[in-house]
Amino acid sequence: MNDQSAKHHKSGFVNIIGNPNVGKSTLMNLLVGERISIITSKAQTTRHRILGIINTDDMQIVYSDTPGVLQPNYKLQQSMLSFSQSALNDADVLLYMTDTIEKGTKNKDFLQKVRQAQCPVLLLINKIDLIDQPALEKLVEQWHELLPDAEIIPLSALSKFNIEPIRKRVIELLPDSPPYFEKDALTDRPARFFVTEIIREKILLYYQQEIPYATEVIVELFDETADKIHIKAVIIVERNTQKGIIIGHRGQALKKVGTMARKDLELFFEKKIFLEMFVKVEKDWRNRDNILKAFGYNINSG
Repeated sequence: MNDQSAKHHKSGFVNIIGNPNVGKSTLMNLLVGERISIITSKAQTTRHRILGIINTDDMQIVYSDTPGVLQPNYKLQQSMLSFSQSALNDADVLLYMTDTIEKGTKNKDFLQKVRQAQCPVLLLINKIDLIDQPALEKLVEQWHELLPDAEIIPLSALSKFNIEPIRKRVIELLPDSPPYFEKDALTDRPARFFVTEIIREKILLYYQQEIPYATEVIVELFDETADKIHIKAVIIVERNTQKGIIIGHRGQALKKVGTMARKDLELFFEKKIFLEMFVKVEKDWRNRDNILKAFGYNINSG
């Protein structure tokens, strides 16, 4: 039996792509079973490509959450789009996610690239709890015309409906392959990355309008002992006015965000967290190549 499992080990990259705010991160977390991708109601939450890894004795699934596909307005968004496009090229299985709200004609160029994909495509229609059966059947027909080779699976990520059929179909489609990562790996990202994501999620939840999109979080200190972690994090903003809003009157806003983040960090790391947060201005950082590179974004010339 051991010989059989060694011969028939399945492994592959299963990449979740789609437009912003259709539920990609929620699905990723359901499939991986860990809180890998941050989730808020705001679009453009995911800025990087994040891997979540599932391991069994005879299988390794490398799920990949990507930023929502958009027309870039500044260099940060160009980097986000490059992460999404790279997910088309190295997938063994593509999960193209849409929902019952967006039109199938949105982002035609990217959809054309999905149509040309050389791997199996599962088209996932999320938020089906928002429409009735006749409307869903009509939507399935429309998508079948747009992506004729894709398998269509309706679901509701929020109510966890139809998640298991997606999981089973992914396993069926995985190629025979040795594992790509160590068998105890949960993600390709270091602990510091999840600190920045959790703090950034709280900023997205707490502040309004442009403020969350003009911020980045850098971890300057991550000092871990057996029972606690001391973290120093810097919130980067583009203007002094934004710095004032982040800090708030007598520091109350920053304190509130810090408390929210610390609670989630303690759940995530299962340790006591001592969190210090500061705010720094880096003018127009979203359009500066050197800053974006330092923050881990893909910067392509031209």
